[in-house]
Amino acid sequence: MKALVTGAAGFIGSTLVDQLLNMNIEVVGVDSFTPYYSSQRKELNLRKALANPRFTLHRIDLAVDDLSDVLSGVTDIFHQAGQPGVRSSWGPEFLEYVNWNVWATQRLLEHSKGMAGLRSFVAASSSSIYGTAEHFPTRESDSPQPISPYGVTKLASEHLCTLYGKQFEVPTVALRYFTVFGPRQRPDMAIGKIIKAGLTNQVFPLLGDGSQSRDFSFVSDVAQANILSSAALRNGLDPGSVFNVGGGNPVSMAEVIRLVSEIERTEVKTVSIPREAGDPMRTGADVEAIFKATGWVHKTSFMEGLEQQISWSQAEDQ
Repeated sequence: MKALVTGAAGFIGSTLVDQLLNMNIEVVGVDSFTPYYSSQRKELNLRKALANPRFTLHRIDLAVDDLSDVLSGVTDIFHQAGQPGVRSSWGPEFLEYVNWNVWATQRLLEHSKGMAGLRSFVAASSSSIYGTAEHFPTRESDSPQPISPYGVTKLASEHLCTLYGKQFEVPTVALRYFTVFGPRQRPDMAIGKIIKAGLTNQVFPLLGDGSQSRDFSFVSDVAQANILSSAALRNGLDPGSVFNVGGGNPVSMAEVIRLVSEIERTEVKTVSIPREAGDPMRTGADVEAIFKATGWVHKTSFMEGLEQQISWSQAEDQ
């Protein structure tokens, strides 16, 4: 097995790289180190991997660069690359989201459709495609109705994966991640900001009153969902499948703040600011489909995952 991981230096991508290397799999990593957040932080994510002789990193842009070399001999693709962030996807920056979430995915799929020996193509999608969901917990059969430009691009990327799976039998599956947390989390994400506020005695800007809730997914469990989905494709899973990946236990932001304060033994101070466009009040995943297809279950409790992320943040600041 030779795996390609796009977005390899990112939060989820680097965690997946480490898990694949621990399985003695040869891994090719691709990352363009976009300026969404610090390149130095992304390089730190790959410290362990770069010391492993089975890992090779290519600094290329999937949207413009030649992909022939990085795809040579690859049997399994884990497409984690993309432009993240709901709130920054409004306005002129939308073009970047189209470029890196839609066009880059289409280019990778085009190269993949003629690849001999390709056994799986697992792509990262997002719960943002649901927007204000019809039901809770939300099933894959519920109508997507994104409420942010980011969600629109992730839905388009997902549809491309399904299309290439059905039309060209590219062995694709798209995983709809519900809010991912844990060590290496992007600095723009809420849990990391809450932890940082508690550790540094700063004020956390809380959107609304904190009653909004999220179905949090721990990063190592999300990486496992990728690996098990890849195995399911190799064992006959229908190309073009789509699955939710969530923790199954939504937590309010107010409760997150309380738990961080409890673990850090401090009071996380907050100031209320208006909620922004594109921010749903709650998310919740029905994960029965992925369990039936792959055997995947979310194993890490929210408290356990939070403690691990706090420990990582404390070590990072030293």
